[in-house]
Amino acid sequence: MYLFICNLSIVDIFYTSVMVPKLLHMLLSGNHIVSSTQCYTQLSFFVTVGGAEEILLFVMAYDRFFAICNPLHYYRIMSVRNCTLIIIGIWAVAFINSSLFLTFVLYMSSCHSNIIHQFFCDAKSLTQITCTTTQLFNVVNCVETLVFGFIPLMGTVVSYVKIFSDIFKMKTKENRKKSFSTCSSHVTVISIYYGAGLIGYLIPPYSDLLYSVFNITYTTIVPMMNPIIYSLQNSNVQSAL
Repeated sequence: MYLFICNLSIVDIFYTSVMVPKLLHMLLSGNHIVSSTQCYTQLSFFVTVGGAEEILLFVMAYDRFFAICNPLHYYRIMSVRNCTLIIIGIWAVAFINSSLFLTFVLYMSSCHSNIIHQFFCDAKSLTQITCTTTQLFNVVNCVETLVFGFIPLMGTVVSYVKIFSDIFKMKTKENRKKSFSTCSSHVTVISIYYGAGLIGYLIPPYSDLLYSVFNITYTTIVPMMNPIIYSLQNSNVQSAL
């Protein structure tokens, strides 16, 4: 679990590193111009860390499932070797997906405007200014949402339905409390992450200011909250509070 939490911290560091430095440069210099190379580079890293986090959150739910529902087989299934291979696989899939996604984006051309009403380059903003958003690119977006959004979320939900079912069947209150404490932080992180993602998806495309405010929260506040949430599990932190 600590190996996965470590990688989640790396993902959160990348999230803020991709967005915040350029935003601060814009605010301090007053120069809001972003070159095409910078835009596509930023988009590439954003898609990479986004895909990695969504798969990682699902794998962490899978890890908690075996820890609570199959504890006798946990160290055999989730061994250090297997967890290391899983982490390598997550980052490999994230980078490959980002490369393929960027390939489709590069075929789009801007014709309506070259102004993005956003503080960073994302697919939603780019599609609003392009005139060659083909049906193929819409299919790619749907596949992205399905593979890196819906499927991991459903897998996580199924895992926790089984986890909570087993927790409620435990005979002693102490065992239920101990089992729930091992997954409470992850449940909180998932709720915040997917809740923020759902809000961003439901924001109308013409609400540029609202979408910008949400993205600042999503790319800075949410990654900052994750280590705080997991730190609250530490007894020394609890005593200090």
